[in-house]
Amino acid sequence: MSAEPAVLQNSLGPSLRRWRMLNRVKQDVLAHELGVSQARVSRWESGQATPAGQHLLEITRMLRARPETAADRALVDLVAGSGAPVHLVCDLTHRLLAISPARTREWRAPVSEFLNLPLWRFASEGIRSAEASLAERGWYEPDSPDILFQTERADFPEMTIPESRIRISRLPLADGSFARLVREEPLPAA
Repeated sequence: MSAEPAVLQNSLGPSLRRWRMLNRVKQDVLAHELGVSQARVSRWESGQATPAGQHLLEITRMLRARPETAADRALVDLVAGSGAPVHLVCDLTHRLLAISPARTREWRAPVSEFLNLPLWRFASEGIRSAEASLAERGWYEPDSPDILFQTERADFPEMTIPESRIRISRLPLADGSFARLVREEPLPAA
C-alpha cells in the first residue's frame, strides 16, 4: 500500500505542524507514536527532511481530509448544491471531495471519474505558482487568510480551467484535517 500520489512535498511539513498545533500534540508525542525521534519530526515540519515509506503513509492518513461527521457532510452537500462554480478538495492531497454543478460544466468527463482522486495533474501554471507561495502568504498559520490569485486558461482532454481569479479558503474538518474551498471570482474589468 502506498501514500496518495498528490501529496505535495512543500505542503507536508507546514500541514503537519499546523495539525499538531491545532490538535495540541507535542512533537515528542507524535514522534513516539510514529517510532521516530522528536528531531526527525522537527526536520519534517521545517522542510529539512521528508518522510518516506510507512511514515509518509501514516502522516498522509492522519492529515488527509475525511468529511465524515454530520457537519462535514453538510459542507460537502452545500458545495455540491451550489449554483456557483466551486469545488472542495483535500488541502494536503488535492483529492476532490465535492463539486458544484456550475463547475462540472467546465468538465468533459463524468464527475465520478474524479471524486476522491487528486486534481493536481490539472493545475495550470498560475495554480502551481500560487501553491508554491502558500507558506509565505500565511496559508499554514492558525488563522490563515483566503488566498486570491489569477490563473490562465488551461485545456485538458477531461476539462478546461478557464482564465479566472480563484479564491481558496482553508476549512478545518471535525477530525483536525483540512479541506480547501476553491471559488471563481469575476475577472477585474479591463
